[in-house]
Amino acid sequence: MITGELKSKIDRLWDAFWSGGISNPLEVIEQITYLMFIRRLDILEQAKENKANRTGRSVENPIYADDTKILRWSVFINESPENMLTRVRDGVFPWLRTLGGEDSTYAHHMKDARFTITTSNLLAKAVDMINGIDMGDKDTKGDLYEYMLGKIATAGQNGQFRTPRHIIQLMVEMMAPQPGDEICDPACGTAGFLVASAEYVEHTHREALFEPAQRQHFNESMFHGFDFDSTMLRIGSMNMLLHSVENPDIRYRDSLAQSAASEADRYSLILANPPFAGSLDYDATAADLQKVAKTKKTELLFLALFLRLLKPGGRAAVIVPDGVMSGSTKAHKELRKLLVEGHKLDAVVKLPGGVFKPYTGVSTAILLFTKTNSGGTDNVWFYEVTADGWSLDDKRTPLLSEDKLGPLAGDGVLSNDEYAKNNLPDLLARWRRRNGSEQERARTEQSFCVPKGDIAAQGYDLSISRYKEIVHEVVEHRAPGDIIDELTLIEAEIQQAMSELKGMLG
Repeated sequence: MITGELKSKIDRLWDAFWSGGISNPLEVIEQITYLMFIRRLDILEQAKENKANRTGRSVENPIYADDTKILRWSVFINESPENMLTRVRDGVFPWLRTLGGEDSTYAHHMKDARFTITTSNLLAKAVDMINGIDMGDKDTKGDLYEYMLGKIATAGQNGQFRTPRHIIQLMVEMMAPQPGDEICDPACGTAGFLVASAEYVEHTHREALFEPAQRQHFNESMFHGFDFDSTMLRIGSMNMLLHSVENPDIRYRDSLAQSAASEADRYSLILANPPFAGSLDYDATAADLQKVAKTKKTELLFLALFLRLLKPGGRAAVIVPDGVMSGSTKAHKELRKLLVEGHKLDAVVKLPGGVFKPYTGVSTAILLFTKTNSGGTDNVWFYEVTADGWSLDDKRTPLLSEDKLGPLAGDGVLSNDEYAKNNLPDLLARWRRRNGSEQERARTEQSFCVPKGDIAAQGYDLSISRYKEIVHEVVEHRAPGDIIDELTLIEAEIQQAMSELKGMLG
């Protein structure tokens, strides 16, 4: 979690951008990201130089040539603000566009990038803030990104980029990416799911990444993200680079409009929170998706897309609006039936209504499924999250200390009071037991399993409320005769008291 001091710096910098004429929050984030990336390049070069000094060899694959060393962060930050602006605008930025070679993802997105900081004072403030960030701490950089993204006010246009980090982490932990996976987010935005997956693999399978071929896969062919917003592609690409993925496959693609034929059966894992509650014309939607689901609704089209993109045996964890669970149209029912009967629907996790506030109050769920093309659903595991660690109002205030938040809080063990405020560790633990003790849970519990036959009998409705049983409190009533006897006794006592009172008065 970033410190209050760093938050204050970001807030002041944000105000400086605003007063400097840059009011689009995505543009602000983009400019800050460029500068973070420029500093990271200098840090990488310093590491190469330190290694060369230790080994007595020349610098291996240097980033800077003799004529570009003046473009290094450690050099130009010592210039006057006016000279620094000239150096970055006229030297560093044009050089950045050529970095990585013409075939790199980064170079592809940077070719249209613009450096829009026009005043030396603004650049000096930005450089000062970024100089105070520990660039070796991935959590700090991630929290910095999240804090900046939290300032995006245009929720209607950019809501798809606002998946809370703890929900992303939950989904990644549930899917447990492996070093050999090919992971895709067809609506990647700032690449939050891909970054979290990379962090998980680096933490959980660190030794596997020492193997050169595996490291190359991690850097070049493991992570795939699509979006049709060029600004998001640049931010997402640099976000991955800042998290040590050197050449991710982050590219322009209108996922619902373009045929998925070239990408079909390719990916082993999909993690996504696609835009929903939208509608497209039939003629603006890829024909191969319409074959899976004849619909205009984006949330259903994305589900159809996920099934197309996954290879047999591939897994998905995706966020969908509640309407997908219970919608009554033919397309809704057919897609749910396809998931249950044609593939393996693993789980439905109901999220609280306030998870995406203040951006939207729409109720959502996480669908977890495996593409099989041959069925395989025996039981579907349901879990109803009632608390995710934050208040469910527009303020989304943390309800617990930082070490008790998220799916890994308290090493998975929380007190009853803490659990009532954060269900995520319990959810993760029970997910891992879904094929064991969870099979015995009653439907009155927070989690339980439902046989496929019961779901089919309900028209493939996936709403947890359709299957959850309510516990009715049993109240023991006294026998009528006992109540009458007690009332008679009370009446006699009242009459006795009245007689005594009359005697005293009279």
